[in-house]
Amino acid sequence: MNIVINTSGIDQFFSLPPNQMMWVFFRDFGWLILAGIFLYGVTLVYLFWIRLQWQKSHRTILLAIDIPRGNEQSPKAVENIFTYLAGAHGSINFFEKWFKGEFQKHFSFEIVSLEGYTQFLVHTPAEFRNLVESSIYSQYPDAEISEVDDYTDTVPHRYPDEEYDIWGTEFIQAKPWFFPIKSYLEFEHQMGPAETQFKDPMASLMDLCGSLRQGEQLWFQMLIIPTGFDWVKDSEKEIDKIFERKGKSKPGWISKFMEWLGEASEAIYSIWGDIESKKKEERGRTMMDLTPAEKRRVESIQLKSSKLGFEAKFRFVYVAKKEVLNKSKVAYGFVGYMKQFAALDLNNLKPDIDMTFTRTAYFFTKSRLEAKKRRIFNAYIRRSDARGRRPGLYNIEELATIWHFPIEANVKAAMMQKAPGRKADAPASLPLAEEPIAPLPDIFKNGTSNGTSNGTPASKLGADVQASPPPNLPFV
Repeated sequence: MNIVINTSGIDQFFSLPPNQMMWVFFRDFGWLILAGIFLYGVTLVYLFWIRLQWQKSHRTILLAIDIPRGNEQSPKAVENIFTYLAGAHGSINFFEKWFKGEFQKHFSFEIVSLEGYTQFLVHTPAEFRNLVESSIYSQYPDAEISEVDDYTDTVPHRYPDEEYDIWGTEFIQAKPWFFPIKSYLEFEHQMGPAETQFKDPMASLMDLCGSLRQGEQLWFQMLIIPTGFDWVKDSEKEIDKIFERKGKSKPGWISKFMEWLGEASEAIYSIWGDIESKKKEERGRTMMDLTPAEKRRVESIQLKSSKLGFEAKFRFVYVAKKEVLNKSKVAYGFVGYMKQFAALDLNNLKPDIDMTFTRTAYFFTKSRLEAKKRRIFNAYIRRSDARGRRPGLYNIEELATIWHFPIEANVKAAMMQKAPGRKADAPASLPLAEEPIAPLPDIFKNGTSNGTSNGTPASKLGADVQASPPPNLPFV
């Protein structure tokens, strides 16, 4: 029985001129590609819409964190805070994702400077408020936590604006997320008094925040999304690539059959070849075969995967009145702060110039620049984890390096709000009296105090600023 294959249609297709060939291909097959792209886009729009509907049924709050004076806690304390918040991770099944619109809720750890007044804040879903407060009090028992109004409402929300201008970007990893950035452990030095051996990288940011003038605002947010442990397996695959090892397959009858074939081939190969050289080739390289740079990568990947991880993204927005706008100091100064965490042989954080950086070139520069400003601003005020770049993967040590409370022995922040220190209950017979209120931005005076102040009203949040405010700060 002979099988005959008719290839006349294929021969006729390739004999056509190029322009006709493209048209015939699109007519017969190309529309399937366009249909697939269209269906994929519709799926993304539907998922975005249903997530938005589910999100509207949940409330979020903004908490201001005031740490005690004389803070000596290292970033390790904030690392423990993130460990506790990993308990917010939950699994979402197919029905919950595609029919209810559920997604993993996240936290936003923020540092803002309003005309030189610096405040540390946490934006959280309302149901996780107790989780956030417990994690902070466990490391800072004398801290004060107050619910405050959103500071982003103090400036216009539509740009371009006649009075204000903005500059912003997201920061992304320059290399694959397997490789860690420089952590706070590498900022420790063995010279000088013990209390000053840690060179806090937060010092440069606090100095920058304190230098802002009236009409300037600096916003920084670190979105962290609790995740599972699947990323650890991906880290192991990266290590196998460096060692040039073959990936391990799942156990099953196919793998057993292939293993049997391998043993049989070894028996045959041993007759005509060098079995030892083949085994060595399959085992891959050893630690002795790696270069010093490769050894450091392997060790760093293993250390990163040994701690809990979060998906995270970093956003920075500089808002200022046009007459006082100073990008060369504030915007580029913050870029310098982020460059402190660069380990050039491993990983570093860089501005996302291609997508979110508020700068354009070549054509339609003005309209594209205005669109970029609106996108970065709207993504920031919504604390969105979906807008902009996809989140990267960081462990808790890396996150605590970038966002932590400054150590007072190393950082002098004159306008950073601090709790007055340890407090005790007053005698029941002691008469109460109103105390004078120190000046601070109105946005931080409308919440309800939930710290360890034993009833201290939130209106006294500004009663313990470390130094006198500049004369241009509005008084109450």
